[in-house]
Amino acid sequence: MPILKSLAVAHSKVPRAGTLPGRSSGNPFEEVPGLEEEEPGQLGTLPNGTSYGRRATLEKLAGLSPFRLGWAPGRRAGSPGNGQARSFLGRVLPPGIRRSSADFGLLAKLQGTRAQGDEEATGEAAGRLAFLRLGRGPKPRRASLAERVVPAGEAAPEPPPKVPEPPKMKEPLSVLEILSLIQQRELARADEHILELEAEELASSGGCAPGPSKVEGAGGGRRARDVALLYEALQREMWALVRETLAGPGPGAGAGAGAVAQLGQVLVQEAAADGRRGPGAARRLRARWAEAVARAARERLEAAAPGAPGGLAAQLEALRARLLEDMGVVRGRLAPAYPAGLGAFGVYLRGYHGALAEWLSAAARRRLPLADRYALLHWHHRVYPREVLGLVDMVALENGELGSLLSPGTVRSLEDECVTDVKAQTRAALLRALQEDEERWVSVEDPRSSLAQDVCELLEEHTERAPRISQEFGERMAHCCLGGLAEFLQSFQQRVERFHENPVVRELLPDTYISRTITLVNCGVPLRALAERLARVGPAESEPAREAAASALDRVTRLCHRVLADLLFQELQPHFNKLMRRKWLSSSEALDGIVGTLGAQALALRRMQDEPYQALVAELHRRALVEYVRPLFRGRLRCRSARTRGRVAGRLREDAAQLQRLFRRLESQASWLDALVPHLAEVLQLEDTPSIQVEVGVLVRDYPDIRRKHVAALLDIRGLRSTAARQEILAVARDLELSEGGALSPPRDWAFFADIPVPRSPFCLSLPLLLGRLPLSRPSLACLPRLRPPSPSWPRAQR
Repeated sequence: MPILKSLAVAHSKVPRAGTLPGRSSGNPFEEVPGLEEEEPGQLGTLPNGTSYGRRATLEKLAGLSPFRLGWAPGRRAGSPGNGQARSFLGRVLPPGIRRSSADFGLLAKLQGTRAQGDEEATGEAAGRLAFLRLGRGPKPRRASLAERVVPAGEAAPEPPPKVPEPPKMKEPLSVLEILSLIQQRELARADEHILELEAEELASSGGCAPGPSKVEGAGGGRRARDVALLYEALQREMWALVRETLAGPGPGAGAGAGAVAQLGQVLVQEAAADGRRGPGAARRLRARWAEAVARAARERLEAAAPGAPGGLAAQLEALRARLLEDMGVVRGRLAPAYPAGLGAFGVYLRGYHGALAEWLSAAARRRLPLADRYALLHWHHRVYPREVLGLVDMVALENGELGSLLSPGTVRSLEDECVTDVKAQTRAALLRALQEDEERWVSVEDPRSSLAQDVCELLEEHTERAPRISQEFGERMAHCCLGGLAEFLQSFQQRVERFHENPVVRELLPDTYISRTITLVNCGVPLRALAERLARVGPAESEPAREAAASALDRVTRLCHRVLADLLFQELQPHFNKLMRRKWLSSSEALDGIVGTLGAQALALRRMQDEPYQALVAELHRRALVEYVRPLFRGRLRCRSARTRGRVAGRLREDAAQLQRLFRRLESQASWLDALVPHLAEVLQLEDTPSIQVEVGVLVRDYPDIRRKHVAALLDIRGLRSTAARQEILAVARDLELSEGGALSPPRDWAFFADIPVPRSPFCLSLPLLLGRLPLSRPSLACLPRLRPPSPSWPRAQR
């Protein structure tokens, strides 16, 4: 009893909790946790059934926390008297009474002070007891009660049977002990006790749940505040655990997995508790867990790509590596530790997806260079779906869909900016390349040019990169580049025309002029192929741009071909002037010169690309035959006999065969010209009118641009003067001409007689009606120009 009296005296000096410094209260237990304030004049009821007023007696101390009873100003927490009092009160506290604490900070401070005092007291007591044992000697053994009662030599009676003790009721943990469990990350146990404490508060408040937001208020009791503060501490540890476990396995991977399992158990327990709390009081820890995962993912991504020196592409690569690393940790270590019903892998994946979407959206709002926009779009459309999402289990998601990282409007804006920048940059770069190449046209340096290669590389950089992002973006970029190419080719055509119109170039650079012209022709081949490819990839509205590009290239090619052909036929013209003369009938000198010059110049032309070369050789073939038969239709020869007609026809066949062999060797594709000269020879040599009509019909059928004036010129050359025969033969040409009058004009490649002019020949008519009126001595012929009804002529196409 002296110990109890000393405890009562010591506790009478306990200051009132919550009072201001320097101010004391008459009742030392007025604010002790666990005791509710009583109205003045009323007696309180203790758990043992006794009543009390304001006196500090042992009966009134029953049910108080040993921590509260053991503390007093000026006394160390580890004193022997304190320990005896705590052990005694631990025996007298009734079961089911929870020890509580109002202030975590004060409890923690007191706990530290008490721990320090305990260590000092324990050391002192141990030394003093050891010294006493040395002076006292060993403790003698006392006889047991049985030995003292039972005489020697008699059997000891059977011990009475043990009566089973009633099961001890488990003592609820105090707030401080629950907080200690949280700090030790025994989260599941701590949450169980918090739920019990919350249930007690709910029972004491009459069934009105306080809710997570009611931490302190007019109606909030101390226990409600304890619950709210414990939940805050619990959540802080849970979210800290989420951040720490994402950083990597570390040395305590097993312990981390156990803590994650407890976190998952807390989420399951709280989800069940939310069902009992109702929608208004639900704490929704599962949703807050998902938010904590998203915050941790955001921190991880921001730390992975703070500002790599390689620009946005390097940052995106760092993000990809971090995503794969973290999702590997989640899939292999974290997700299996959570309960299966939480869908942990899907929560982590969605958290990282949302954090990445925020990062990319912030990057897209900045003013990025073209290369970074390309990198961002490519990473969004290709890298992330294939190299990140393609390696994770999408079945783990609840609905299987994550959504797009960037909104469609943001993606469209990035694509529009890319198209605008490409249009501006390519236009300036193409014009700069053309200007640099044009300066070399008038120089005596190597005539080879890299203009076409530079243009193709510049445009293909964008036209090959955009389709790898998306098909729609590839079509838009192809349309943009095709428009820029068409604009460039029009400028190219104008500069080529100025180059050929400059007479100084031919005079100062006679040796390199042909090489420059061939080089310009060769530029059109890859550019034409590029335009066709872009038109196939681009949308339907790309056709006008393709036609504009093709038209510009056609004009350049025709101009260069005409220039080369003019230069060649200027050299051949002396040889063509020797044709269709009497010397030509007996000598092949003129044709040998033509064949030799064409063969020699063809070696230089062979440096041209295959497509324009074949077109040029076909034009040279056509033009050579035009120049060959032009003297014939001019009427240089008049065949007055069958022998002469035979000689002329034979010579025509020999020359035709020699020219045919030449152009086959030059790989000419204009095989339709091979039968022209033999047909003319047949018309000149045949004697009967029906055979001539057949040959004329074949000429009109195979060469639609032949006219009756050409047939009449042939009849004049062969010396056919019979009016009836001429009319019969010309009637065939007239009938075929009229029957094909509505037909389309032949293509320029198949136009032949349109380039052969025919001089007007006199046609003699007898005018008997005028004999009596004209002062003529005898009937005579009035020589008048031959008249014929106008017939549709084949328009000449541009070269």
